[in-house]
Amino acid sequence: MSIQNKGKIIIIGAGIAGLSSAFYLVNDGWQVEVLEQNDLGNSCSYGNAGMIVPSHFTPLAAPGVVTQGIRWMFDSKSPFYVKPTLASISWGLKFLKHSNQAHVDRSAANLRDLHLASSKLFNQWATLDGFDFELTQKGILMLFKTEKLGHEEAELAHTARGLGLDVDVLDQQATQALEPNAELDVLGAVHYKCDGHLYPQKLMANLIQYLQNKGVVIHTRHTVSEIEVANHQVKALVANDKKFAADKFVMTGGSWLPQLAKKAGLRVSLMPGKGYSFMHTPVDDSRGLIHSALLLEARVAVTPMNGQIRFGGTMELAPFNNKVNINRVEGIVRAVPDYLPDFKMDIPKVKNIWYGYRPCSPDGLPYLGATKKLDNLIIAGGTGMMGLSLGPIVGHTVAEIANEQKISVNISQYSPDRFQ
Repeated sequence: MSIQNKGKIIIIGAGIAGLSSAFYLVNDGWQVEVLEQNDLGNSCSYGNAGMIVPSHFTPLAAPGVVTQGIRWMFDSKSPFYVKPTLASISWGLKFLKHSNQAHVDRSAANLRDLHLASSKLFNQWATLDGFDFELTQKGILMLFKTEKLGHEEAELAHTARGLGLDVDVLDQQATQALEPNAELDVLGAVHYKCDGHLYPQKLMANLIQYLQNKGVVIHTRHTVSEIEVANHQVKALVANDKKFAADKFVMTGGSWLPQLAKKAGLRVSLMPGKGYSFMHTPVDDSRGLIHSALLLEARVAVTPMNGQIRFGGTMELAPFNNKVNINRVEGIVRAVPDYLPDFKMDIPKVKNIWYGYRPCSPDGLPYLGATKKLDNLIIAGGTGMMGLSLGPIVGHTVAEIANEQKISVNISQYSPDRFQ
């Protein structure tokens, strides 16, 4: 029996949020078109660490982040930098307001539920014909070298257990036992067994092929130049001098969400957080990693994928630019052997360094829901460093909103209108 056609819906953005939304919408009977300003293959959904992280129940806006960030700003190789601009000052004042324990406590359970629901959906995707994206649900190791950070992580692990997450605190010997093929120079680790990882390039390729097979039309190199609004509704989009009309619209757009929203008369507070990654091939195939890991003091992500290791990190909150800050990349390279002595690397050539922009909201929470100002527009973005992990549940929720169904997760904190 064929699914009844529910109408036409246009999605702006072919990152993980946009493609996940298309996945659930087309399967619910919508005619779906996607407008993407670039080619398929260079969004933040491709070069990230590929981590699925129920462990990330603490939003970016949290106690201590501001103080640490100020210290890091004066180190050219540090993992964090904010370029002072009018936009960053406005964003920063909102960030300061939310960097408190009460905000963390209010947010934790909802973020946990989002990630756990998304992890289950990843498991479902992995069973589909044509889907093979190296999904590994063995957990993530939070590696630490100092007693101070070990104590802080143990306290966070205690909170995680209180939230029902599967987590162990390990000493050096137990940590090393989980990685028998690589030497670890750490005091210990927290093992979030609820976490996992995958290979983003394969996932995105799987989604694109699936959607095209389902009849979803993806228009690449189509930048939305105008959004036509009338009677509290979006009527059409203009891209490449062509008009695209639909019954409903979904606005993703990653770090370009504020510019898109402005075209519709909306204000979304967001800063692009530039991050870098590169791939490394171990000299000896037998000296690889089994788990993905975070090198905590250095703020470096490490993920085995496609027979290689992806290293990534840094957060530059600054206007868009096409420059690779080699000092930040050097900071990643130099930090790795402090934890993983087997991985002594040269600084990669610029052509081998990937960078992308994480869409960071000032309270560290997503924008997910319908906007009250326009009846037929759904906004999905602002997921920061959690974008890939939350992709499936964001798409699933977008479809529930479009179908006017009961929402299966609590999105009350994620209103896209909250900073209007």
